[in-house]
Amino acid sequence: MATCPPYPTHPSGPAGRALRHAHWWQRRSVRYGALSTLLAISGLVILALVREQTGTEGFLVGLGLAVFPVPLLVAAFRWLDRVEPGPWRNLIFSFAWGACAAALIAIVANSFATKWIATATADPSSADTLGATVIAPIVEESAKAAAVLLVFLFRRRDFTGIVDGVVIAGVTATGFAFTENILYLGTAFGTDQLSGERGLASVTAATFFVRVVMSPFAHPLFTVLTGIGFGIAALSAERQQLRRVLLPLAGLLLAMGMHSVWNGSSNFGEYGFFAVYAAFMVPAFGLLTWLVVWTRQRELRTVRSELPAYAVAGWLTPAEPYVLGSMRARRLAREYAHHHFGKAAARSVAEYEAYATSLAFLRHRGRRGRAGADFVVRERELLDALWRRRDVARPALAYAARVTAPVPVVPVPPPWPAHGYGYGYAPSYGQQYRPAAPSPAYNPYRS
Repeated sequence: MATCPPYPTHPSGPAGRALRHAHWWQRRSVRYGALSTLLAISGLVILALVREQTGTEGFLVGLGLAVFPVPLLVAAFRWLDRVEPGPWRNLIFSFAWGACAAALIAIVANSFATKWIATATADPSSADTLGATVIAPIVEESAKAAAVLLVFLFRRRDFTGIVDGVVIAGVTATGFAFTENILYLGTAFGTDQLSGERGLASVTAATFFVRVVMSPFAHPLFTVLTGIGFGIAALSAERQQLRRVLLPLAGLLLAMGMHSVWNGSSNFGEYGFFAVYAAFMVPAFGLLTWLVVWTRQRELRTVRSELPAYAVAGWLTPAEPYVLGSMRARRLAREYAHHHFGKAAARSVAEYEAYATSLAFLRHRGRRGRAGADFVVRERELLDALWRRRDVARPALAYAARVTAPVPVVPVPPPWPAHGYGYGYAPSYGQQYRPAAPSPAYNPYRS
């Protein structure tokens, strides 16, 4: 199929020299350094602010209690992302943005707005209510949405659908809730120190129960609505600019609305919190969980339906589309590689599975007219990555196929035309390629 390098050659002439002599602020290292510095400064400032409000002892107690839900929430979002796992650097950035930058913006903006309203109206109680139900949802959801927007704009290859939006938004909100919980729990501990309360009757225990036990998913649930909006926008064609703008805004407005209802639950009477929790939050959490799991199953179906084209062309073995479309078969393949060849082999199999999934999603977008201008280059990169890992991955995937496949898998030619994309085109990007019948020794790089 491919007789030329799968990666584009470095440009020569004036264009190449222009890239080599790009302005210093266009260099990736400079952008990474600036972003890391911004997050570090935000972290130090938020640390100082929280410690000032809670005291050193309260801060340490709040930190120790607030960390409990973080591993569970991050693991849950990572589990949702197992079909096409995104890079850890995106999750680290999202969590850091939520815990540092978004939390700092929220503390400063909320405090300023509440004080301004109290001064303007001379009614501090009304200012607190307005700040909690109107100002806080707008400020906090906007600050968290900024992380999703940044990943959407600058890590577009890693942001391909609803699940990606849910994961990035959820991890960002987890970081935000972590910092917020430190503040609330530390403040509660300080109150108990002054009043002498201890044990289950303390304010700290009550705060821990409400924020960590009952509603650790509250902030992620709000921001996930924004992530879904961005995820649907990522599935839209590039020419649908209005849709790509309105859908994230609609998700953000829904997030603000749900956040406002949650914050205002204490104003609905003695049992308002529990009423909102039972009648609103729990059903919304269940519905969104169902939506994300359904989307994940749909992604697996996409893998099973798109990869046979590459099996027919000889890039994959006939059984691989079935194995790569089953999470159980994928796990068995990794375990087989780890048991027989070691950790490095298991990591190569995991990478093979991730690249193959990205390839399936890329072809799916291409058939629907939603692929970007770099479709052919990206396809070649993914195929080359698969080809370099085939010697380790194929025995493991073959074993998983024997264990899980009910009947021998025979490749079936896809019923669709190539539509100008994919395996059926030669390196000239225009002439159609007719591959020979696949065989175990077939090398797609030889035409």
